[in-house]
Order: sequence, then C-alpha cells, then structure tokens
Amino acid sequence: MSIAAKVASQMQAQSWIRQMFEVGLALKAQHGARNVFDLSLGNPILEPPAAFYARLRQILDAPPPGGHRYMPNAGYPETRAAVAAQLAKDTGRPFAGSDVVMTIGAAGGLNVVFKSILDPGDEVVVLAPFFPEYLFYIDNHNGVPVIAETDDGFLPDAAALEAKLTARTKAVLLNSPNNPTGVVYPSAVLNAVGEVLARAEARFGHTIYLVSDEPYAKLLYDDASYPYVYQHHPASIGVVSYSKDLSLAGERIGYVAVNTDCPDKGPLMDALIFSNRVLGFVNAPALMQRAVEALQGVAVDTDWYKARRDRLYQGLFALGFDVVKPGGAFYLFPKSPIPNDVDFVQSLLGLQVLVVPGTGFGRPGYFRMSYSVENWVIDGALERISAASATLGLAPA
Repeated sequence: MSIAAKVASQMQAQSWIRQMFEVGLALKAQHGARNVFDLSLGNPILEPPAAFYARLRQILDAPPPGGHRYMPNAGYPETRAAVAAQLAKDTGRPFAGSDVVMTIGAAGGLNVVFKSILDPGDEVVVLAPFFPEYLFYIDNHNGVPVIAETDDGFLPDAAALEAKLTARTKAVLLNSPNNPTGVVYPSAVLNAVGEVLARAEARFGHTIYLVSDEPYAKLLYDDASYPYVYQHHPASIGVVSYSKDLSLAGERIGYVAVNTDCPDKGPLMDALIFSNRVLGFVNAPALMQRAVEALQGVAVDTDWYKARRDRLYQGLFALGFDVVKPGGAFYLFPKSPIPNDVDFVQSLLGLQVLVVPGTGFGRPGYFRMSYSVENWVIDGALERISAASATLGLAPA
C-alpha cells in the first residue's frame, strides 16, 4: 500500500460527523435541500459581527507596515497583549502577553500542546462523550488516549477520573461547554477535578496538565458566566478558538494560554512556541491576528442560538426524549429511544433527518443534534420525528 497503514486504518474509522455530512449531500441532491433536515454539523451559521468587517476595512485602509511578512512564531506582541488583557479581565488573573501563543485555531492549539508535553506512551485522559478528533490529535504525538466516563448529566465524575490516572498520565483534557452535549462544567466540579489531579501529582511525582478546550466559552445561555479552569489547577492550559464566538471557523484563528501559576511555565512556553513552528503551523494568520486584536470582548448574538436551543429542546421533550438541557455551545445530546443509536440514526435518515450517533463521540445510546440551523430545519425535523414517533419507539409527553 502506498499510504501509511495507520492512516489507512484511521480513514476507515473516520468521523461519524464526516460520514453524515457526505450522506447529507447525497440526500439533498436526491430530495432537494428544503426537504432534508440536517442537524448533523457544528458549523456556525451566524455571520461574523459587524465589528469584524469594520476592523477589516480599517486594516485594509491603513495597512500596518510589513503586515504580510514573517512575524514572531508566538504571534504579534500587540495581539498577544490584547488577548492577555481580556483574559485578565475575564479571569481576575494577571495574564500577560508572554503567557499566550496565537495558533491555527483550537485544533492547531491542541496539537501544539500535545507536541510540547507528550513523550511516546504518555497518556491523556479524555472524558466521554468527546469530540472524536481528540483521539487523533493525541495519537499524532505518540500519546495514548484513555477514556473516562462522565455521570448521567455528562459532568466529570471525580472517582471515575481518579481511577483512570496512572504513572503515565500526562494530561487530562476537558471541553466545556461540551461538544456534543452542550453541558457547562460548574466551578465545583472543576474544583473536584483539580483536587484529583493534585493527589495524583503527589502520588506519581510529576506534573499532570489540565488542558481545557474552549471554543464555545462565549456561547453561554441563561445569564451564565464561564467557569475557567485556571483557579482550579496550577498546571492548566486553555486552548481557545474564535470559530464560534466570532463565527470565524474558516479563518483558523485561536490561541493557547498558560496559567500564570503553572510550574515551569518558562520552558513550557518555549516548547509551545517551538512546536508551533516545527509542526508547520509557524504562526497564526497575520490578518486574522490583527483583526481579533481589536475584537476582544466582541461576540455574535448568543440569544439567536438560545432561541433555537429552547425550540429544539422543548420539541424533543414534548416528543418524549430524555435529554439534558445544554447551558452552552449549540448541541443537544438526547438519549436514543432504542438501545442501538446507530440504528436509530439510520431510521431518521429514512425521514430525511440527519443527526450523528453518540457512538461517534464515545457514548453509545445517544445522538447529537446541532441547532446551529435555521428554524425551518428544527421545525421540519420535529414534524418528521413526531409523525413517526410510534415506529421510532417514542412515548410523547
């Protein structure tokens, strides 16, 4: 075979999200786009805020000298300082530009982190359900993913987490608000996680990083404030993307921030900057760095997403689904009414309704729905499911 055996194997087991995307294209070609109700993709549907376009025009009208040349690998000092100032405001911690590395989105940031901290065979604990690409990111850097289950509300279970920690554990990866559940981890839960890691560090005699993937941190509902990890564990690293809060998913812009109290912060920052370069990312896009520098604290209209969350959640509840109400992001993760979530998702395909089986997120028996869609998609999906509720095994409320 001309390609790597590992890659060939991984391609065969590719993401269920990608598979549903391909199926969706075929269904839309067959039935017409308005007759297919696609809730499978986590693609931000809102356009970026007006302030983004105003900032772009400002940059184009008065371009900074050398604005398209090479830059420091960690990013423009002015951009890093602006990000740090917003972080300091949000967290109450003394972040400085030297604590921040600008990256190619959160995906690039996670790869930079794992490249920097993992030796071959080191373990990273991932909480199920999880974004499926995490497993590939860890494997990219010769790490070993270890799966820990969450509780019935999809919150970290301190006892279950502690049971998964070993002498090879190098990091625990959190994602809040969570993809696929939309659940936000409260401060009390994060504190329990921090206590578990502190005990493990004392037991094993080495640092265990708490890595927090935060692309949805600004998509919160019900007047909630975001519980940051930094106060709960010294060796914590935030990985952030502007893909969702500014609807810039295609621009690939984000950053990594290291806790101001992190032990050996200097060597870690040096490693992150080095890894950013040698992985081939080199640095985050120049134009986007200049743009987000002036957009700290700006976000899309979260009420738009909240209205769709409520519309879909209430509709599912009325149909008899068992579903945890999400506090952020733009997903719901209902329980499948039949044990085999893949079979249930296949039955919805027959109704031209697209969702993603929980099996793809490490939690069989559930399925993910994205409400980053127009209302007609939600309404059409609910109508189709309601009409077939008896054959789908549902007992409407």
